[in-house]
Amino acid sequence: MGPCGTRGSPLEEAWHRLLELALLASRPDPVDAMEVAIQRLAAEQLGEGEHRHPDWPLAHEYPLLPDLLVFSRLWSDPAGRWRLAAKGAPEAIADLCHLADGPRAELLGAAAALAAEGLRVLAVATGLEGTPLHGEPLPPAQPPDSVHAFAFAPVGLVGLADPLRPEVPAAIARARAAGLRVLMITGDGAVTARAIAAQAGLGDGPVLSGPELEAFSAEELAQRLVGTSVFARVRPEQKLRLVRALQASGAVVAMTGDGINDAPALRAADIGVAMGGRGTAVAREAADLVLLHDSFASLVEAVALGRRIDANLQRALGYTLAIHLPIVALSLLPLLLPHQPLILLPVHIALLHLVIDPACTVVFEALPARPESMGQPPRAPDAPLLGARTWRRALLQGGLLSLAALALALWPSLAVDGRRSLVFALLLLAGGGLVAWNGDRRHRLSRLAFPLSLLLWLGLMAVPPLRELLRLAPLPLPWGQGQS
Repeated sequence: MGPCGTRGSPLEEAWHRLLELALLASRPDPVDAMEVAIQRLAAEQLGEGEHRHPDWPLAHEYPLLPDLLVFSRLWSDPAGRWRLAAKGAPEAIADLCHLADGPRAELLGAAAALAAEGLRVLAVATGLEGTPLHGEPLPPAQPPDSVHAFAFAPVGLVGLADPLRPEVPAAIARARAAGLRVLMITGDGAVTARAIAAQAGLGDGPVLSGPELEAFSAEELAQRLVGTSVFARVRPEQKLRLVRALQASGAVVAMTGDGINDAPALRAADIGVAMGGRGTAVAREAADLVLLHDSFASLVEAVALGRRIDANLQRALGYTLAIHLPIVALSLLPLLLPHQPLILLPVHIALLHLVIDPACTVVFEALPARPESMGQPPRAPDAPLLGARTWRRALLQGGLLSLAALALALWPSLAVDGRRSLVFALLLLAGGGLVAWNGDRRHRLSRLAFPLSLLLWLGLMAVPPLRELLRLAPLPLPWGQGQS
């Protein structure tokens, strides 16, 4: 079997029959990318010539079977003869054709050579003169129920390139650095899968095939999963079994797919991710997320975005807890000390939220991810929303701020308005300062928080009607004026 020509050049006549049969063995409205490629090539190379048969009636269709990865279509030509075309896995076509050892080795060797280049390889076969294996030709009204009723002969191989996107190796390396394990599960043969995995940077470990997987017990599969990252010739039910085995080992599984056959595994995964461009409607319905760009790099970017959101949520929650501790302490003070006047009035708390709310909804949401976020292991699934580190930081900051506020609120030599003015100034400025401290001090919004708080305070104090409305003392504070 020699090459059929260079890319873009016309096919020699000897190869037209191979393409003709590959087209006859494909659906007229394909969803599968390989059948789409075959149709496009036929349109370019065969045109409307004698190798195209749009007027032939379809007599029967023989689908893929778990034990026979071959798709066959039976046609009736104008003379009333059977015309049978089949395409599928090279080893399955070799079995279907009942090849002897020599021809079988030649066919599978040629297929392995193409697969080693990372090509998806399909073998094409035809029924021998349209004649069943036993007996006379059947009339067109009586197609046999089994494809095994026919004698087959191999015609050739079709190699289809599905090259990796240039960004995939870097995306896989980035995912691994983030503590994510990447597995490749494909229906392609083991040689093709190994070649693609090497190009993607998945290493050169063992390849586990679907038939091997089927023979393993649950315990044996769990052991093999530890050191295996590439799975070939995997059927839909085996994809589902792999997802469940990974979940049973304690992993959080994100499954990507685009076909109808991926739907069960997408539904069972903790996070099902469908491709939005070439993905089928069934895959998109079964998934939790749909990528607008059909790229693994987009999925890694989604992981980075999720980590950024989680980090910023931790920042915002920690800040909210820290700034509200002194407010709670000052609000409880009159209840604990009956003769202590109310320092913070409702209007003061409302004004403080002019700093607190924008800090949480604007500043922290806009902060970029920390540079080290994609170099850390994933957060444990059972980890609390607020981690121990966030709790410690928030309680330390809030506790110190509460002590300072209480000290000013109980200052013996100041009038109530003076104490209220000091406490309000402390909380307003501390609110802006904590934004910069808990956020990213390199980011412009974090750096602006304290100056904006200072401007708000000065603006309130510079307008006498506002100052009187808020019951605040003017600046400079009247130290030593007496107590209320």
